[in-house]
Amino acid sequence: MAGGSYHISSLLEKMSSSDKDFRFMATNDLMMELQKDSIKLDEDSEKKVVKMLLKLLEDKNGEVQNLAVKCLGPLVGKVKEYQVETIVDTLCTNMLSDKEQLRDISSIGLKTVISELPPASTGSTMTTNVCKKITAQLTGAIGKQEDVSVQLEALDILSDMLSRLGGTLYSFHSSILNCLLPQLTSPRLAVRKRAIIALGHLVLTCSGNIFSELTEHLLAELKRNESTSTTRTYIQCVAGISRQAGHRIGEHLEKIIPLIVQYCNVEDDELREYCFQAFESFVRRCPKEMDPHIPNVMGLCLKYITFDPNYNYDNEEEEDMMETENGEDEEQESDDEYSDDDDISWKVRRSAAKCLEAIVSSRHDLLQDFYKTLSPVLISRFKEREENVKADIFSTYISLLKQTLPIQSWLHASDASGKDDVPLTMLQNQVPNIVKALHRQLKEKSIKSRQGCFSLLTELANVLPGCLADHIPALVPGIIFSLADKSSSSNMRIDTLSFLHVLLCNHQPEVFHPHIKSLLPPVVTCIGDPFYKITSEALLVTQQLVKVIRPLDKPCTFDAKPYVKDLFPGTLKRLKAADIDQEVKERAISCMGQIIYNLGDYLSTDLQPTLKIFLERLKNEITRLTTVKALTLIASSPLKIDLRPILAEGFPILASFLRKNQRALKLSTLTALDILVRNYSDGLKPAMIESVLTELPALITENDMHVSQVAIVFLTTLAKVYSSCISKISGAVLAEIFQLVHSPLLQGGALNAIIDFFQALVLAKTATMGYSELMKQLTVPVYSLASAEASATLHKQAYHSVAKCVAALSSACPKEAPATVNQFIQDARSPKSSSAVKVLAFLSLAEMGRTTNLGAQRELKAVILEAFASPSEEVKSAASYALGNISVGNLTEYLPFVLKEIRSQPKRQYLLLHSLKEVISSSPADGLKPYVEDIWALLFKHCECTEEGTRNVVAECLGKLTLVNPLELLPRLKKQLSSGSPHARSTVVTAIKFTIADQPQPIDALLKGCIGDFLKTLQDPDLNVRRVALALFNSAAHNKPSLIRDLLNAVLPSLYNETKVRRELIREVEMGPFKHTVDDGLDVRKAAFECMYTLLESCLDRLDIYEYLNHVEDGLKDHYDIRMLTFIMLARLSTLCPSAVLQRLERLIEPLRATCSTKVKAGSVKQEFEKQDELKRSAMRAVAALLTIPEVEKSPTMADFSDQIRSNPEMASLFESIQKDSASLPASESMDVS
Repeated sequence: MAGGSYHISSLLEKMSSSDKDFRFMATNDLMMELQKDSIKLDEDSEKKVVKMLLKLLEDKNGEVQNLAVKCLGPLVGKVKEYQVETIVDTLCTNMLSDKEQLRDISSIGLKTVISELPPASTGSTMTTNVCKKITAQLTGAIGKQEDVSVQLEALDILSDMLSRLGGTLYSFHSSILNCLLPQLTSPRLAVRKRAIIALGHLVLTCSGNIFSELTEHLLAELKRNESTSTTRTYIQCVAGISRQAGHRIGEHLEKIIPLIVQYCNVEDDELREYCFQAFESFVRRCPKEMDPHIPNVMGLCLKYITFDPNYNYDNEEEEDMMETENGEDEEQESDDEYSDDDDISWKVRRSAAKCLEAIVSSRHDLLQDFYKTLSPVLISRFKEREENVKADIFSTYISLLKQTLPIQSWLHASDASGKDDVPLTMLQNQVPNIVKALHRQLKEKSIKSRQGCFSLLTELANVLPGCLADHIPALVPGIIFSLADKSSSSNMRIDTLSFLHVLLCNHQPEVFHPHIKSLLPPVVTCIGDPFYKITSEALLVTQQLVKVIRPLDKPCTFDAKPYVKDLFPGTLKRLKAADIDQEVKERAISCMGQIIYNLGDYLSTDLQPTLKIFLERLKNEITRLTTVKALTLIASSPLKIDLRPILAEGFPILASFLRKNQRALKLSTLTALDILVRNYSDGLKPAMIESVLTELPALITENDMHVSQVAIVFLTTLAKVYSSCISKISGAVLAEIFQLVHSPLLQGGALNAIIDFFQALVLAKTATMGYSELMKQLTVPVYSLASAEASATLHKQAYHSVAKCVAALSSACPKEAPATVNQFIQDARSPKSSSAVKVLAFLSLAEMGRTTNLGAQRELKAVILEAFASPSEEVKSAASYALGNISVGNLTEYLPFVLKEIRSQPKRQYLLLHSLKEVISSSPADGLKPYVEDIWALLFKHCECTEEGTRNVVAECLGKLTLVNPLELLPRLKKQLSSGSPHARSTVVTAIKFTIADQPQPIDALLKGCIGDFLKTLQDPDLNVRRVALALFNSAAHNKPSLIRDLLNAVLPSLYNETKVRRELIREVEMGPFKHTVDDGLDVRKAAFECMYTLLESCLDRLDIYEYLNHVEDGLKDHYDIRMLTFIMLARLSTLCPSAVLQRLERLIEPLRATCSTKVKAGSVKQEFEKQDELKRSAMRAVAALLTIPEVEKSPTMADFSDQIRSNPEMASLFESIQKDSASLPASESMDVS
């Protein structure tokens, strides 16, 4: 290391040279040295380096000074604590010096040092000591008030320190406060402003007492109202505090708001501006506490958004020309804000508009009021003359439109209730006024206001598609003006084009036909624009215009032919160009594809050369995917475009894409091939098809079910359309398909595709594989497993898949079916058959029996009943499934038989009820109607059964049966609630759960009326009934929120009540020498918390989130299962309503901290360790989610806790692994509770 210290001493020597270049280079080299990790300084060199750098801070040369300051940063971490203190002392003294340059450089030095200090959590005392030193000096400097620039620098550094290390200065907080408060009355406004910033950083970490002291002081001063100027500052200060630590100011709002409201009426524009800024920050930061004051604040905003005393808007028509000129003079003057003669009322209007925007975006529940009172006022202010204000008014209105946008999620798609449409109707009625207020502005000189108009209109067209249909004539001139205007910026044009695109997409083609003549030329000009973003937007618009000019899905009188000569050449030029932006290439391909699809028959000789270009684009890796999609579109055109010339070369290229790794390319290519085979089979040669067939076996695999499904759909098309090639479908493809049928993962779409394929294959005459061969291949795995131990190799799901394929083959070949049925019946009754064979036989009979009447098979009933006594559970349930499905195909004979058996065979009830459930679920309502009364009476005999399993089946039967005739049966279920034992009540409530599906159904309207009565069982004295009622509530909230949204006020108290731990339900059980506590209320509590979680997803806007958080907080301290649930809820809440979580942070973190720091007793069992580990992981996930909330790091408790995590190696490694996991997962972690 000696070399290092020698090197440094030689640098120090050069640093004292008289030549400034030497000094500069030496300092620069020192900087390099200090940045290396390897450098170690002995005490002597430390002293020398520090002394030298401090001396260079006063160097005559500015550049040397700057470098010396930069060296201080890396130096802080390399020298001992007392040296850092020396540096700080010197810098603080220099800050008070008379030389301005020295003062500046010292304050930069202090900031550098502060930013390099290690955070307190690393456990070093250095930070604390250094900060105390600096703080003492700074508060002194601020208090002296001799030199303003010293004060400003000191305030700046103090803010810096508070924001980064506020917690370390805990002991100084009150002295900092006492030093800052007098600065709010400083004669210099800049000092006041910086004091406010410093206070904002202070309130994040200070204790409750100091916060109260500050608010008391502010309130007292606001009441005193010494001079308007100080009052302004105090209001600014309140707003600043609320912005930084809004959750803390909530409890003081009751006192603050009346004062600010009163100041709004003082004739002082700047004061009013600050008042509205304060309101805005309250609305955003303390939504709950602001609730009672919203009407009042909104009234003030609406009053002052029109406040323009020095301007007369009377005669709008003539003023139009004046306005723009005046508006522009206005701006030149308004630079100098403090002169009296100037009109600054625009600031009041702007702050009122911003405050309204805050209200609109945070209060979704007041939408109807907004449209009644707020919307008309905003529309009337679109004529605002001051550009900045107008921009904010537009942005407020856009916020309002965004709030109105119907929620596009699967929950609400199936669940549109009439209530949500009221705001949309109110908006619809205001559209004419909006257009009237805007259309003239679309031709103004000002680009900013035109852009505002377009973004507002775009949002409007998205919220209410079709609403501008009657106003197109008013809007088109403005669109053309902005597209053709030479002075327009490129952004202006892009905005106009993207509005035009939305407009074309959201309205019927007919409304544009009168305007095509004027609209098309400027758009085509934009395609030729040199700026690629404009070109790409213009191509998108052109693509949409082509659909509008000639919609192929309905008859249309508009003649598109004259416009082809405008559209085609511009697009073709872009399609041919190879040296353009990728986005433009892709959009040119898509646009040309659309032109050929809609207008191909008008292109005559141009068509073939263009298709040749498509072939070229197919060969290029960058454009191939887009081209495949465009070709798919062209091939599906009803104009029957002639593609034969390019097929011979194109088909092999497409076949080669099936080998590529890019999944999207494989899928698009399969779709393209499918369409080509359907529409162009006459132009295909067997050799072309074979090139594709060889690629297919590799695509059919259980690793990617979707690609397999699309590939099999393509094969089915081949079998139907081009059956001569079927003989070529090789064994390899079929082998893969049989492999899939026997896979446990096969279901849904892929299974249906295979079934269609088998049917097509059997019906194609040239197939190498007939019915019997396919049957054999399908069932061979089951039959070859005659030995019992091998049957484990086939998954249960595979039996169902095979059975479905068997049934499909039989229905395609009705001649072969009876023999197959007889074979299966023989298999099922033969004592020699293995249980696997019997299961397959029953499942196949079930699938066949559902669609065909098996009444001819006399011995079938006996065989099934015999199987009910089988020792194998699988055989029993397969037989029960078969009985149910065979009954569906033959209700008149089998249903009475099933009912008779249920009455007479108490031992087999469970299986028979399962059969009945199949009958009710799968039969058409009309077929069941005659039997409803019998089934109903029978089920009610069993609804008090002591077996919960049986009761659940009965409930499912009742629920599904109610769907057959809801008008009559729902009231009967309701009657049963009041009578009967707890068992009967729980069955009825569960039955209702089975009437709720996530698709719209006729029963919904009736359910909505009476679900409240069923949910009253949440207060049932019986624990089990309450648990099922919660399950019903959860199911409703999950699948059809509209059923319960309006009942939440009545239901939530009972729900929250169930989350409490009940002492009387906890009992002690003696197990030999051990005592063991059992909590009977746990299941109910768990169900209640699951409901709460579901409500977060579906009814968040109806919850009082603070009340909700109280119960989450209790859950965090509850039993293991419930804590796991509440941790997930907390993570979800952090993303859904971060501000509410911030307000409660202190109380929420304690239980998390407790969980993370528990230790398992040394002698515990393995499960106990695993359980604790899971809990900790889950708690850490919640912590990680909390840390994503903006501004959470400013909370002292959170900072403290994250320091604790970092300093504890076990917690730190757990936390890191959680963060790695969450980085690889999709953003939303949700829990499935359905």
